[in-house]
Amino acid sequence: MPKQFELLVFDWDGTLMDSAAVIVESIQAASGDLGLPVPSDEAARHIIGLGLTDALGYLFPQLPQERYGDLVERYRFHFLARDSEIPLFGGAQEAIRELHQAGFLLAVATGKSRVGLDRALGNTGLRAYFHASRCADEGFSKPHPGMLLALMEELGMAADRTLMIGDTTHDLQMAANAGVAAVGAAYGAHPRDNLLALSPLACLESFAELHRWLMSNA
Repeated sequence: MPKQFELLVFDWDGTLMDSAAVIVESIQAASGDLGLPVPSDEAARHIIGLGLTDALGYLFPQLPQERYGDLVERYRFHFLARDSEIPLFGGAQEAIRELHQAGFLLAVATGKSRVGLDRALGNTGLRAYFHASRCADEGFSKPHPGMLLALMEELGMAADRTLMIGDTTHDLQMAANAGVAAVGAAYGAHPRDNLLALSPLACLESFAELHRWLMSNA
């Protein structure tokens, strides 16, 4: 069966890597370290996928930007203490390998920094399977379409041959802004109903379901 899409663009945290809980706990711990109001789990999960500046502006609108550096430093302290132990979702490594072997172009569009994504690609052994990637510190943060547009330009791919896969409304809205179809990963950071409101092609409840859907429908 001919492929519907040629380029599959994955979000990282909460889509391929089971990191949402660690991100939330690291944000909360960093806030406590600096005597700031500790965000709820829901609020902290909402900012997963955003670049750090946008995320901090959402969580702490009254915090002067000159204090962002201190908060980022404490967040990184807590996150890096656990970073090497964060697993991929079960079956993710095999799925990425299989999609690569099936001839798809694979890319990553993430709210992580370049340093953070490079570290994660190295830790997981997935670097060789991805043809390109874009990070939040290299341009506009989600939901701006910049990361997707840059990936499509680099890989010579049209919007109608590109599919975005992500677990947050930021991912799905970025796809809509770029004129790209999307699939929601409802096992990640944002609630299923919020993802469905953005009309993805599908909204899957586990990584195994996502893998099956991609192999049958992408």
